[in-house]
Amino acid sequence: MNKVFAVEFWDEKACDVRSTGPHKGAKSSVMANKILAVDHYLESHRNAFEAQLLKLLRIPSVSAQPEHAADTRRAAEFVRDDLIAMGVPAELIEFKSGHPIVYGERLDAPGKPTLLVYGHYDVQPADKVRDGWRTEPFEPVVEHGNVYARGATDDKGQMLTHLKAAEAWLKTAGKLPVNVKFLIEGEEEVGGANLEAFVAANTAKLACDYAVISDTSQFAPGMPAICYGLKGLAYFELRVRGANRDLHSGTYGGAVQNPLNALCSILNSIKGPDGRVRIAGFYDKVKDLEAWERAEFAKLPFSEGEFATELGGDVLAGEQGYTTLERKGGRPTFDIHGLWGGYSGPGPKTVLPCQAGAKFSFRLVPDQDHKEIGRLVRQHIEANCPPGVSWELDEMHGAPAVLVTVKGSPGVDAAVQAITTSFGTPPLFIREGGSIPVVGLIKSHLKVDTLLLGWGQNDDNLHGPNEKFSLADFHRGIRASAHLLAELGKD
Repeated sequence: MNKVFAVEFWDEKACDVRSTGPHKGAKSSVMANKILAVDHYLESHRNAFEAQLLKLLRIPSVSAQPEHAADTRRAAEFVRDDLIAMGVPAELIEFKSGHPIVYGERLDAPGKPTLLVYGHYDVQPADKVRDGWRTEPFEPVVEHGNVYARGATDDKGQMLTHLKAAEAWLKTAGKLPVNVKFLIEGEEEVGGANLEAFVAANTAKLACDYAVISDTSQFAPGMPAICYGLKGLAYFELRVRGANRDLHSGTYGGAVQNPLNALCSILNSIKGPDGRVRIAGFYDKVKDLEAWERAEFAKLPFSEGEFATELGGDVLAGEQGYTTLERKGGRPTFDIHGLWGGYSGPGPKTVLPCQAGAKFSFRLVPDQDHKEIGRLVRQHIEANCPPGVSWELDEMHGAPAVLVTVKGSPGVDAAVQAITTSFGTPPLFIREGGSIPVVGLIKSHLKVDTLLLGWGQNDDNLHGPNEKFSLADFHRGIRASAHLLAELGKD
């Protein structure tokens, strides 16, 4: 989406620091001077901020691995201590098992909005040899303007931008222009079970007007973006069983049901060659893309040919009647992630396996419900399972889709102005095919929208080897966050 689209949702004159009224003018002048002081602080502390980022990245806070439990706690203490040092009272919220939540708040802006900042300090596992890293994943290296380390973009680097923005305000103005609550968890990479229970039990403590998360990406280099839509998820494992043992295919072939054949038949029945899911009722609650959304998707600087070439050639496919970007961001999907059963070693083995299985998922859009999809999937398998086998279905994970109100949202307007100031260009508005469960959690329990302001790039390799984060974007993100606080605090 282009500049015209971005300008449609905000009024540049309304955001100008100048004002016609005497009282408003005086207030605007004071705010302008505070913003100048904040910008100067950010510029003069660039090296210090980068040093803090590198220090945090050296902590191998891999929440999934018990041997890194102490390291994960050390990362939590790092975040807590940083908040305290800048003037935000902060604490560790402990649980019987798992990793602590860091919580801090500054509520000294009466009459102003309250912003909830979410992030996570835990990271994915990383091994130099096994995963193919060029450098040690927890020894950050700066090359060509990027910092390479596990957690650089997901999410330590992006999370830290909001802490440093708050620091700049507290160290220059003595207080924040809005009320701010910080919720930084250590289990995002392992499902966040403690977070969900904590949010559900502390809605009054976490009450806010807006939430902000930086754990997504820009559309492309030099093209910042606000993500206003995320897909939901319904993830399953299906197991199919036949005879009580593996059988010789010559002796028993054609006389008994092959679980692998049955599994393939079931999976093939779920999606047609037109890319449409064939489960009865699957599309009943799908919120279709609006005309303005499809128009803005079409305006995005995106080439399907270049996208295909980057992926290796003629590999594009999907639901007929929609473009690649519309499929990725705005339409529900079905995909198989893993298959097992039978013999897959070198050479032939003529065996009929006694069992087979598959992992698969659906990416969902508003207003689909992952629990309802689970019920429909069971009905579909029951109706399409060949005779001679039994089956079991595990619903492994689910998350709701999220759609943020764009038009008429003061929070979005403030984010547009802040990003425009920091990056020098208005942000594009995009929808992502991924899922961030905490966004749905915040919407469900706190009844507020989340501003998804991504500072990363699509090639940052989050979860992969050689993860990176642009230091220029790190600093632009800090400045955008600092200006977001100012924009939200304006009368």
